[in-house]
Amino acid sequence: MAINELRAIANFAKAAELGSLRQAAAAQGITPQASSQLLVQLESHLGVRLFHRTTRSLGLTEEGRQFLASAQPGLATLQQAVQGARRGREAMAGPLRIVAPRSILLEVVWPVLDAFCRRHPLVEPDVQLDDRIGNWVEDRVDVGFRSGYPPEGGVVARRLLTLQLIVCAAPAYIARHGAPASIDDLAQHRCSGFRHASTGKPMPWEFQVGDDIVARTIHPAFCTNDIEVEARAVLGGHAVGQLVGVTAAPLVRSGQLVPLLPQHVAEHLALYVYYGSRTALPARVRAFIDLAVEMVAHNPAYVLTPQELAAGTAPTAPAKKPRPRKPAQ
Repeated sequence: MAINELRAIANFAKAAELGSLRQAAAAQGITPQASSQLLVQLESHLGVRLFHRTTRSLGLTEEGRQFLASAQPGLATLQQAVQGARRGREAMAGPLRIVAPRSILLEVVWPVLDAFCRRHPLVEPDVQLDDRIGNWVEDRVDVGFRSGYPPEGGVVARRLLTLQLIVCAAPAYIARHGAPASIDDLAQHRCSGFRHASTGKPMPWEFQVGDDIVARTIHPAFCTNDIEVEARAVLGGHAVGQLVGVTAAPLVRSGQLVPLLPQHVAEHLALYVYYGSRTALPARVRAFIDLAVEMVAHNPAYVLTPQELAAGTAPTAPAKKPRPRKPAQ
């Protein structure tokens, strides 16, 4: 019969400490029969008798004393390790490794991280910005964020909010170049492009057309691999851009950008928070996830309503300057 050596040795040490197999069983939450069986298995495994036992007494043999003296330091070290792991799990302190794409860190993740650090100053965040999908186990990630589709690979993912893809431009651009009235009109405009983190190629723009999501290749007049740079180019009136809602929403509400083609805003992507397990999470990890859900999930600050999208629809042509009137003769 296979023997669980660690459990059998712990049972032996507890019986030696309490002087009773019945009391040792109670202390370990097992039956007296199970405790007795563990001792029999251990003695058989070692080939020595560890206790002199009668129905009323229990005493160590010489071999039992020697074995206990050798085993106790290791058991004490193991117990300290277990207690340390439990304290670490329960403590609101220690490292917290977070991975998030650049495109949503400042707008979405940073407010959560800022609030979390104020509440729990002993936690030590380690934030990595990466638009690629890495190996969360190899990268030792505690909490990750992903925009697009839910992550795969054995992680637990929770959808936080819908990510709108909004075509928009600055009022200054529209004044000079007009606004596209259709998707096809974009070919006549200066458009921005965002380079894919893995391929380095400009990503196609995606539109809602009826019940379908349609991808269109855009030939960018301004291209970058940084969402903030792209947003600045659009704000500066250098290009029409398709920006994610978490970036575009506050700029539209402040009047700095005008949403275009509202009937084609795609909403098939989402922001997810992911982590390794539903159970056995350290307290600091669970607290950060809970705060992210509280602050981000379904937050209307990051999503434009249909009314806001429609209200921003711009004219399709540049405004004409009035002709100077001739002076009266």
